[in-house]
Amino acid sequence: MARGWESKSVEEQQAEAPKPSAPQNGLSKEEIEGRRKRDGLLLSRKNIQQQLSAATNGAYREMLEKALAHLDQQLAQNGKH
Repeated sequence: MARGWESKSVEEQQAEAPKPSAPQNGLSKEEIEGRRKRDGLLLSRKNIQQQLSAATNGAYREMLEKALAHLDQQLAQNGKH
């Protein structure tokens, strides 16, 4: 019988390998989550700014401006944590 059949597969060995408990870059889970949230807010803000620059309807522009203000508020709060 071939030796490969007697040993564990590579996938099984990798699945059983110990997982690092702390992130490699030294950030806590809370810091990583905060960065993800901030990145998402910044991406949303950029998208709204692009829509605002192309918007011609007054009511739509007003809605986008309110959304932009809300995102700015969330970014300010996220920065305090």
